[in-house]
Amino acid sequence: MSENGINGHRAHSVGLQWKVGLINSEQKYLTAETFGFKINASGTGLKKKQAWTLEQDSKEEVVYIRSHLGRYLAADKYGNVSGDSEEPGQDEKFAIEYSAKGQWALRNVAHGFYVGGSGDNIVGQAKQPSTTEWWTLQLAIHPQVNLKNVNRKRYARLAGEEGEIQFTEVIPWGQDSLIILKFVDGKYALVTCDNRYLHRDGTLVNEMSQDTQFTVELKSGQSSGLALKDIEGRYLTAVGPKAVMKARNKTITKDELFTIEDSHPQVTFTSHNGKLVSIKQGVDVSANQDEVTDRETFQLEFDKDSKKWAIRTVDNTYWSVEGTSGVQAVAREIKKTCLFDITWQRDGSITIMAHNNNYVYNKLTGSLVAGSDSVSAKEKFRIRLVNRPALVMKGEYGFVAFKVANSPKAEYVCNKSVYDLILLEATNSGIYHFKGHNGKYWSIGDDKSLFADSTGPTPFIVEFCGQAMFTVKAPDGCYLKGEQNGIFKASGKEVNASTLWEF
Repeated sequence: MSENGINGHRAHSVGLQWKVGLINSEQKYLTAETFGFKINASGTGLKKKQAWTLEQDSKEEVVYIRSHLGRYLAADKYGNVSGDSEEPGQDEKFAIEYSAKGQWALRNVAHGFYVGGSGDNIVGQAKQPSTTEWWTLQLAIHPQVNLKNVNRKRYARLAGEEGEIQFTEVIPWGQDSLIILKFVDGKYALVTCDNRYLHRDGTLVNEMSQDTQFTVELKSGQSSGLALKDIEGRYLTAVGPKAVMKARNKTITKDELFTIEDSHPQVTFTSHNGKLVSIKQGVDVSANQDEVTDRETFQLEFDKDSKKWAIRTVDNTYWSVEGTSGVQAVAREIKKTCLFDITWQRDGSITIMAHNNNYVYNKLTGSLVAGSDSVSAKEKFRIRLVNRPALVMKGEYGFVAFKVANSPKAEYVCNKSVYDLILLEATNSGIYHFKGHNGKYWSIGDDKSLFADSTGPTPFIVEFCGQAMFTVKAPDGCYLKGEQNGIFKASGKEVNASTLWEF
């Protein structure tokens, strides 16, 4: 599961969970050291040791703060702060208070003191928050997400003639439902798929300003979620019959609360006959269409237990092998007959194997069946990613971005704390072209480094490897690989942590 898979999801014994980083006044991240459960503020970036899971209580307005080691932050009556508690108790309860600037103070509920400090001296002794007790929140997520309103139980989408964010989607479908959360100076801007910013008045604008930046607050208790506050202290909410997102109220109700979920890859499948796979004709899944609509678009959902894929439709049904071998979109939940092995071929095409160990192909009528025991041309499909016109690539060491901002050399590294948007051109053949935000195509240097400096495209193959994870294969068959020092090259020989990217 990708980093943001946890945000907005429910834990077994508490409310929602959110993965975050906490930055002190010296711009250092609260860190849980691997050895000795030591707590300090030494991190210079949001990496594994700096990521904390905030568990919201479903009954009280408190949070429990869990480190990457699975242990809880605690403060005792003497002000000692530790990170070795295996279970949340009274010393592990914290209430969050907010400054006018949107910073956070962590007050230990049992003893009433605030957690703060710097370096190795992290303590819970202050009776009132001062500079060292105010923390800036950064969500430890991949920034391309689906946003859901707690009260409306609907997802955000870009809609309307002029464009506005409306909470009208039962299922977030297509690139219009993709929201980018851009972290800027301790605040967040909401960016739509066409690269416009949400203004606090509900309009979409081309330039970022104070009116497009919001601070984050959490609400626990019976209604849990995330709230976003503008520069005047008003919270984003869903307004009117179209549920338009704009800042209105100075108090938080369920309409001002949101959850964040992974944005799954949504794709089209093209059969060997050149036709798009579709459910336009009903429950039968058939390759018989020439134009892409929602009914030719399918969502790939990775099943962690089986390591296989379920294929969801816009009707909220799943592909399932019914009867002897026919593929129909009739399942309302994922079961054995809905799970498929998707394997990438050397030419960028894919094969789809069903639970009966047969490959899927289409008959002369167009209907898909899982009835072939070998791979030939008819068992190959071309897959095209359609809900990522722009990518944010995140690896185990950080984001992919230019080594030097706006540099003519346009060389990429993979350990940045702030991302660069990467434009993705998907072809019908299963090949992808990458572009930098400077408008230049990616190229591969003599030492296999990556640059955005070409007037012509380089062909890459994208292979999905799990929930919101993929690999990128260069023309010579090597994978794009990241290293801790930021080196980003087309030099990977195998699929592992250094060649997997969140998207």
